[in-house]
Amino acid sequence: MLKSFLSGLVLIGVAAQAADLSGHVEVVGRSHPGATTIVYADRIDAPVAERPIHAKMAQQNKTFIPHVVVVPVNSTIDFPNHDDIFHNIFSDSPAHPFDLGLYRSGASKSVTFREPGSYRVFCNIHPQMTGVLLVLATPYFVETDSAGNYRLELAPGRYRVTAWSERSQPAVREVSLAGDTTLNLALDESKFVELPHKNKYGQDYGKGNYDPLRGERPQ
Repeated sequence: MLKSFLSGLVLIGVAAQAADLSGHVEVVGRSHPGATTIVYADRIDAPVAERPIHAKMAQQNKTFIPHVVVVPVNSTIDFPNHDDIFHNIFSDSPAHPFDLGLYRSGASKSVTFREPGSYRVFCNIHPQMTGVLLVLATPYFVETDSAGNYRLELAPGRYRVTAWSERSQPAVREVSLAGDTTLNLALDESKFVELPHKNKYGQDYGKGNYDPLRGERPQ
């Protein structure tokens, strides 16, 4: 009984040490009001246990939903096809290129991501389909709210804090967290230009973006 009571005191003490890191991310030149902004914190003075999760990026109405998926390293992401047509999901990201091949409505395929990085995801049949996977070496991340505000609950220590969007270079600051701390960051999306991408064969989209042996054509 005493042991259980003491354990409870230890847990309460650990919880009491948590501090809020909060602030605002100003985004300059944002032309897409619904674009996603992520803030994440890497602990740089102590190791942090991995916390992989299972997430999903669905294919629906020829769109990736959600457009941005953020997971810690070693997480698994499912790619279910909710459309009534075929899709072929792929990424040519150097960190972990993958090609899930053609699969039909109702099917789903999965990938486990062992390397942190930003992964652009496409469909080899539908060039308008683009998504982003952000795989992080930390479990501490949050999406800003519609006003650009964020809050992370962290243990005291030193952190490298990053604000990220797919349309900007990341903004990085280091902070020593001893108690509740405010840290504001800024991103510049004014120079973002969306360029056309190639299919999985490195070619322009056209006849080469479907499998002629199966006969599934773009729809």
